[in-house]
Amino acid sequence: MGRLKLQPLGAACMNEDCRSEGRVLRAPEDDRELQAVLGELETYNLAANFTEAIRSSIDYVLDGARTGRYDLLSKDVHPGERASVGAKLEYEVQRVFKWKKAKPLDIEIVGVPVDLKSTVGDNWAIPTEAHCHLCICTQMSLKRNAHRSWLIRTHTSWLYRGKGNKDGKRGIAVDARTQWGVLLYDWSRLPVNPLTLLTESQVDQVFELGRGQEVRLLKMFSYLPKIVIERSVMLTVCAGNQDPMRRARAIKKKAAEKGLTLLCGKWVADRAAAKVHGYDLGPGDWVAIPNESVMEEEPEGGDLLF
Repeated sequence: MGRLKLQPLGAACMNEDCRSEGRVLRAPEDDRELQAVLGELETYNLAANFTEAIRSSIDYVLDGARTGRYDLLSKDVHPGERASVGAKLEYEVQRVFKWKKAKPLDIEIVGVPVDLKSTVGDNWAIPTEAHCHLCICTQMSLKRNAHRSWLIRTHTSWLYRGKGNKDGKRGIAVDARTQWGVLLYDWSRLPVNPLTLLTESQVDQVFELGRGQEVRLLKMFSYLPKIVIERSVMLTVCAGNQDPMRRARAIKKKAAEKGLTLLCGKWVADRAAAKVHGYDLGPGDWVAIPNESVMEEEPEGGDLLF
């Protein structure tokens, strides 16, 4: 798709509704609504909250606890499923930020209608109802494990011409995004699922058919020492089985025999021991520490966090 020659600032937008209201193309600093929304957004920890929303969306699509999948780029994931992360993200963003659904678009911020758009590609599909409105546009780079977001008024004049896709949605001209989009936050890291760090041979062993949950988990911890393992990762390794967390607790002694101390954030003593080694464990987090690096043995169990 070639570059679109943009109308200059101050010109009337091609959108008939804009023309009838006497609205013209304005730079972000001259757009009162945009500045009001931007001022409100600056009160949030945007990058961290979008990270949480994106991770939740990816986990939802992969459904690791049922499917055993953990990598959105895997050949086991259909391209349509990858694309659906964006649709799920709309709802996760509303949940994380506690923004309520509001017509005519997705949400309202300081009384201004705002649409939420996301892509795992290079552009966004803007529907006709969002033309000339403010949009928060999030881009996810799965290969880079990163994301960034803009706030932009998606004037019809700043969208590619033609009929768009089969739903009439059109992409934002690159120059329009560059010149008149406001970068809310630059590339921010998405935490990597520890299972993607395994070699192909290690994956085969961890997910070997016929292996019991304890064997699988022990393999995983031995291949991923000193890495915090979240509960969702363990559910993925034990996909389709019953009570994998109980199995994890059962392998602490076997892990010790192999030179690993397993610590779980559910237990006060374990959490304190992990803290000594620089790990801040949440209630469902685990970490395997090689015994030679354990400065002080902690008793198994301890007081529950809750």
